[in-house]
Amino acid sequence: MTDISHLIQTISIIALPLLFAITFHEMAHGLIADKLGDPTARLAGRLTLNPLAHIDPFGTVILPLILMIPMLMGYPSMLFGYAKPVPVNYMNLRRPKQDMTWVAAAGPGMNLGLALISGLVFRLLIVLDPSLPLHVSRFGGSLSGGDLSSSILVPLALMAVTSVNINVLLMIFNLIPIPPLDGGRVLVGVLPEQQAIAVSRIEPYGMLIIIGLLMFDPQIGIMRALIWPFVMIMSNLILGAPIL
Repeated sequence: MTDISHLIQTISIIALPLLFAITFHEMAHGLIADKLGDPTARLAGRLTLNPLAHIDPFGTVILPLILMIPMLMGYPSMLFGYAKPVPVNYMNLRRPKQDMTWVAAAGPGMNLGLALISGLVFRLLIVLDPSLPLHVSRFGGSLSGGDLSSSILVPLALMAVTSVNINVLLMIFNLIPIPPLDGGRVLVGVLPEQQAIAVSRIEPYGMLIIIGLLMFDPQIGIMRALIWPFVMIMSNLILGAPIL
């Protein structure tokens, strides 16, 4: 019963920050595209904060739950998820190649903003209860006791820390310069024409490369070695304290 309770607690603490992170990420792409001349996302009803419009059954629900299993068993794991891509017709943009860079960068930029806001919330909660860092750990924590701090402040602090970590992770991961990730599309937008075409040809195979890196990372450790140190450093800077 305790294990089930801990599982429900962990899912509840992670679910809301993850939904916010991917919903705002995708909406940011569509919003910037709309501002730069492409109304496709707006006409498709994707400029909304309703998460149901952005949820991908596998990427938003199934994949994060699968990746959460080793985490709950005490093994290091990288939490990851994604939403349905916002439809963007780059030919509608006023300057397709240049504007594509801003559209692609909008998602990671939104995640950075959400991480900073969540970090501010965490710092404000610490003012109310300076002992909160003792109860909070990365993607987890303890909710023992029944006082005000345990019943309200600790869950809020856990969600704030989780939000920082998820948004920083999504930002850094999406900036990997492999299309169709945002970093790959930013790279295509800033490279000269010939090199941009060469990079864009990777896109049909890009998702297979990314999934392969995620699947085999426990064995080869490339993603953890390249990404996780940056996530930890940046998250700790935003939170103002090392939450290990």
